[in-house]
Amino acid sequence: MTVDIQTGAALHVLDWHAINRRNTEEIVRRLQARIVKATQEGKYGKVKALQYLLTHSFSGRVTAVRRVTENQGKNTPGVDGDIWNTPTKKATAVRSLKRRGYQPKPLRRVYIPKSNGKKRPLGIPTMKDRAMQALYLLALEPIAETTADPNSYGFRKERSTADAIGQCFNTLVRGSSAQWILEGDIKSCFDRISHDWLLEHVPTDKLVLKKWLKAGFMDKRVLHPTDDGTPQGGIISPVLANLALDGIEKELRKLYPTDYKAKQAQVNFVRYADDFVITGRSKRLLEEVIKPLVEQFLTRRGLELSSEKTTITHIEDGFDFLGQNVRKYNGKLLIKPSKKNVKAFLAKVRRLVKTNKTMKSGYLILRLNPLIQGWANYHRHVVSSEVFSSTHHAIFKLLWQWAKRRHPNKGLKWVKDKYFTHVKGDNWVFYGEVIGRKGERKDVHLLNAANTPIRRHTKIKGEANPFDPNWELYFETRLSVKMENNLRGRRSLLSLWKEQGGCCPICSQTITRLTGWHNHHITWKSLGGADTQENRVLLHPECHRKVHSQRMTVVKPRPAKGVRKA
Repeated sequence: MTVDIQTGAALHVLDWHAINRRNTEEIVRRLQARIVKATQEGKYGKVKALQYLLTHSFSGRVTAVRRVTENQGKNTPGVDGDIWNTPTKKATAVRSLKRRGYQPKPLRRVYIPKSNGKKRPLGIPTMKDRAMQALYLLALEPIAETTADPNSYGFRKERSTADAIGQCFNTLVRGSSAQWILEGDIKSCFDRISHDWLLEHVPTDKLVLKKWLKAGFMDKRVLHPTDDGTPQGGIISPVLANLALDGIEKELRKLYPTDYKAKQAQVNFVRYADDFVITGRSKRLLEEVIKPLVEQFLTRRGLELSSEKTTITHIEDGFDFLGQNVRKYNGKLLIKPSKKNVKAFLAKVRRLVKTNKTMKSGYLILRLNPLIQGWANYHRHVVSSEVFSSTHHAIFKLLWQWAKRRHPNKGLKWVKDKYFTHVKGDNWVFYGEVIGRKGERKDVHLLNAANTPIRRHTKIKGEANPFDPNWELYFETRLSVKMENNLRGRRSLLSLWKEQGGCCPICSQTITRLTGWHNHHITWKSLGGADTQENRVLLHPECHRKVHSQRMTVVKPRPAKGVRKA
């Protein structure tokens, strides 16, 4: 049995592409907004009823399946080896998401390398378990956002490392700001969170949560039980970890309840995932009062501070946080990319170059450019110009050695002319040739991190809640600024995005960097369509596949949006 996409009535056939995405997502958002309001009013019985309604709704199940089949891990299977890569499988999955009789399978254990040489264990759930987690997360995340610490920035919608760094700047920039910082790191946070604490305090279906926590994992075909922790790799795990760690800032405010006392103690808190910093007026205050308070808080949750990574530092000596160094130089606060982060980035570049000694320069550039662009974009909000220039120089020397090694019998001028060209006053731009999709040859140039403009990041307001309708205008304004920054330099894409009002013409939902986008030709190029702006629209990747599979004709928004069958 299936369900009608509009009314919920029973039908015989469920066509995945016929589901009204706009309708289902609007229903989910309205229920989430009601959960936020009930949480704010302390009506926890109503919260529970709304959660039940959402997790048992057709719209919730469709949204959950969309999430796990449209993200980066959509082609990564669990222990059953199954992936949902066809419309039929997705439609079947919607019908399978039921609480009654649900039993999660063990996670597939994989290991990824860490910066310190150790390996981080990840647990990969099956597609069905991921979808069930995504379904219950829809009902849990609005509560987690409403009750979260104001200065917690990790694994939260619309928040980023740049917001956490921005808060560090705000609390430390003044001459009267705190001089001492407690850098905290929680030891194996995800692996040690107490199951008993989670089951007692997390506001979700306890029976389903217990099944996830106790599912175990498969490592080298051996089943291992899980008595503590929540696996890294599960969709719901970051929110569970945040719920366990939320409250440290509230405990500090209890200790210093008035603005005057807090100002005298200069205690401020910033957390990103399991890394945090707490400022204080003296080293003694942090050692004897703040650190014991945090340790006591963590102990109740089965956690402890890492003795190796938890230190107390003076602001004149500086500290590293989220890949950046925060330090005062003669009383002036400067935030720069940390030396450790730069070293790790250059090591990654060297490894890529050395493992591709015989690759043609153009294709090597295609591998290097995303790496350079991503790293530069991460640091473009802080004082990075000098570091960008020195990093580019280091990459240039590496590529110069790579080029000379390929042609030991050629002169330096010959090597220079073959691999380096003149672009906008720079005579040493590394370049190469690649073959396009249609067989055409084109030149590509290595990106220079030093050309990345420095743009200051506007920190999100601490109380902003993306699930609360009262904050909708605020987040829409921030989205416009973000997309303009993301599409700066790509004028045609930015113009299309603005022309469409930032929405996909098919589903009427917003297009963001997270959702991604595809360039669609209204009159298909195979039918003679031109590659002009008048013949193009931006669509979500999934909507783009729907258009082609059903041979739909998209009507260009002017500025309204529309779609009709061909």
